[in-house]
Amino acid sequence: MNDIIPQAIGWTLAAAAVIFALVVVGRSIRIIPQATAGIVERLGRYHKTLTPGLNVLIPFIDRLRPLIDMREQVVSFPPQPVITEDNLVVSIDTVVYFQVNDARAATYEIANYLSAVEQLTTTTLRNVVGGLNLEEALTSRDEINGQLRVVLDEATGKWGLRVSRVELKAIDPPVSIQDSMEKQMRAERDRRAAILMAEGSKQSQILEAEGRRQAEILKAEGDQQAQVLRARGEAEAIHTVFESIHKGNPDDKLLAYQYLQTLPKIADSASSKLWIVPSELTDALKGLSGAFATKADAATPPAPQSIPPAPPA
Repeated sequence: MNDIIPQAIGWTLAAAAVIFALVVVGRSIRIIPQATAGIVERLGRYHKTLTPGLNVLIPFIDRLRPLIDMREQVVSFPPQPVITEDNLVVSIDTVVYFQVNDARAATYEIANYLSAVEQLTTTTLRNVVGGLNLEEALTSRDEINGQLRVVLDEATGKWGLRVSRVELKAIDPPVSIQDSMEKQMRAERDRRAAILMAEGSKQSQILEAEGRRQAEILKAEGDQQAQVLRARGEAEAIHTVFESIHKGNPDDKLLAYQYLQTLPKIADSASSKLWIVPSELTDALKGLSGAFATKADAATPPAPQSIPPAPPA
C-alpha cells in the first residue's frame, strides 16, 4: 500500500509535466495565415510583427494580439443626413474601400480604425456637400468621391491605412423635392419633345419645298432642252428641204403647184373659222394655167395651110 501511493504521485507528476510541456509548445509555436499579421508584445511592450507562416514565441513572456486582416476591405456606412448649400437635407450612403498597410500603426495609433474611418467619412462628406447646392450634389458624384478619397487617405495614413476608393451609393433628397424634381423633369421632357416635333415638321416642310423646287427646275430644264432640240430639228429639216430645192432647181410652175397643194392643209385646222384666200393664189393659178396652155399648144398639131386657087387661064 505504501508503494502504490508514491507510484500514483509519480504518474500524476509525469502527466502534469507532459501537459505543461504541451502547453508550452502550443504557446511557443504560432501559425499565421496568409494575408494576416500578428502583433507580439513582450512583457507588455511591442516586440515584433509576425508574418504569415510558422513563428516561435517565448511562452508566458510574449503575447500575441488578435490578428489583423491585411486584405482590402469594403465597408458600407449607414445613411447620413447632410445639409446642402441651399439648406436642403439629403441622405447619403457611402462605401469606403481601404487596406491596412502597417499592422503596428493600426494597432497602436488608433483605438478602433473602423469607427474612426466612419466618423471621418461622415464629417468630410458634410464639409464637401455643404459647399454644393442640391443639383450640384446630384451631378457631381465623381468630384465628391475624389475629394473624399484624398482627405481620407491623408488622414488615415498615420493609422497605417490606405483608402483606395470612396463611392456615394445613394443620394436621397426629401420627398417634396423629389416630387418637384420629377415634375420639372417631366416638363423638360415635354418641352424637348415639342421642340423635336417642331424641328421635324420644319425640316419636313423644307425638304418638301426643296423637292418641289428641284422638280420645277428639272421640268423647266427638260422643256428648254426639248424646245432647243425641237427647234434644232426644225432648222435641220428646213435646211435639208432648202438644200433639196436648191439642188433640184425647180421652175415657177412646180412652185405654183406645190403652193396649191399646201393651201388645203392651212385650212384643215380645227381652230380655223375663217379662210382668207391670199392674193398669191391668182398668180399661182395664172402660172399654172399658162403652163397647161403651153403644154396644150405644144400637143396640138399645126393646121394645114390653104393653097390659093390658081388664077384662071
